[in-house]
Amino acid sequence: MTIRYIADMHFDHESILAYDNRPFNSVAEMNETMIANWNRVVGPEDSTWILGDFCAGGPERWRELLTALNGKKSLILGNHDDAAAVEAVRDLLEDVAEYREVLDEGRHVVLCHYPMVSFHDQYFGWYHLYGHVHGSYEWNITENAKRLMRNLYVRQDVCRMANAGAMLPYVDYTPRTLDELLPQC
Repeated sequence: MTIRYIADMHFDHESILAYDNRPFNSVAEMNETMIANWNRVVGPEDSTWILGDFCAGGPERWRELLTALNGKKSLILGNHDDAAAVEAVRDLLEDVAEYREVLDEGRHVVLCHYPMVSFHDQYFGWYHLYGHVHGSYEWNITENAKRLMRNLYVRQDVCRMANAGAMLPYVDYTPRTLDELLPQC
């Protein structure tokens, strides 16, 4: 069983194409690509943490998409995740929370939709995966805060965090393992 992570998929979200400058001609093309990418790397026994902003559709669309995606799925709630839709598909999700601390091959990982430059045991080898800020100015601020923390403590193992946003080149609309995201930490 492999654990994977992805944030800010924004299925069916028309304006996200322009907001992220996503390389798709339509929402349908984006949706098809993300489903194909997911199913190419996620097996039936694998687990994937969706770090918020999964889908702009209603309960029926959430159910259709979650059923189309391989493996076990858990959701960290994002600001665009509709509460009624989430409640209607809880039977398809292993876990739903705003924040979780998980073990991934013995490594502690803090999961939240929002970036935190101060997170549980950040000085003792823990990791933090997040989304929300896309590739925006706010992501640059987060990355700068991470650099400042490392300079302050003169250590590279402090504030090890990575944006798991689908639109980022190193994620490329595909759920990624912690090992794949580690170079960004």
